[in-house]
Amino acid sequence: MPARDGVTIADYGIRGVHLAFELLDHYDLLVLVDALEMGEPPGTVALFEPDMPEPDHADSPAPTTPVVDAHSMSPAVVLATLSGLGGSIERVLVVGCQPETIEGGIGLSDVVAASVEPAAAMVGEVLDDVFSTATSGGGRG
Repeated sequence: MPARDGVTIADYGIRGVHLAFELLDHYDLLVLVDALEMGEPPGTVALFEPDMPEPDHADSPAPTTPVVDAHSMSPAVVLATLSGLGGSIERVLVVGCQPETIEGGIGLSDVVAASVEPAAAMVGEVLDDVFSTATSGGGRG
């Protein structure tokens, strides 16, 4: 995928806490790309927009504090950590690929490896849409 002004591409792998800290730099959009159990045939690629967690407020009786394990943070925990750090993000999109297996191992199965290009193309379409909306005055990119 070619680089674009205003777009940061990074692999955080299992370092979700680093992603939470990076998001403190005021991003408008986060596009996550990951294996995702969707109940679909292996290799299926889908785009969805998850519900965002409500931010904690200082006046709430018992603010929630996520359990932070720097090497194992789900996107929900990353976003809760971001909120706990006083940050927020306007919009989150997920490009998910149904894994063939969730067993531990190195590398991708053949069917998931074949889905990498379609997933990258989907991310490109998302960015095209975001940037075309921003330039037409319908929002920020």
